[in-house]
Amino acid sequence: MKTAILTVAVVLVMPAFALAQDKCYDAAKDQAAPNECADATSNKSDKKLNELYKQIEARLNDDADTRTLLVQAQRDWVKFRDAECSFQTAGAAGGSVAPMLIAQCVDRLTQSRVKDFEGYLKCQEGDPGCPVPAANASPAVPAVADENGQTGLAQAADSIAIPLQ
Repeated sequence: MKTAILTVAVVLVMPAFALAQDKCYDAAKDQAAPNECADATSNKSDKKLNELYKQIEARLNDDADTRTLLVQAQRDWVKFRDAECSFQTAGAAGGSVAPMLIAQCVDRLTQSRVKDFEGYLKCQEGDPGCPVPAANASPAVPAVADENGQTGLAQAADSIAIPLQ
């Protein structure tokens, strides 16, 4: 049964090999080479993800709470990614194609996360739906209270004289 599942997995992956323009895959003579190619591709995506993560972390330097949420979200995402890829490739577990399938799954999910991070880094200033400040966002200026302890709109409202008739 496992042989049949492994054969199906290999047959399903073969079109990807046929379409791959990557010289790494084109030079493959045995299963070890595609495994290494997939791992190298996955590592490249992971490197890109880490670069973007560092950029997001830098933008969150002044917001410790959101930065903590980012760290936890990323840890949870890595656990999800690994569990999801284990699940997706369970049919090939123990087979020679398993490392390639796992690396391809990890790469797919990592590329999706890269797109998320790229979106966060393109946020416009003032976008309440984005957890990452815009690149050109000015740092928050603390409110200055007047002699009555009022700030912002309350302060401005008190300074407007409205004539009563």
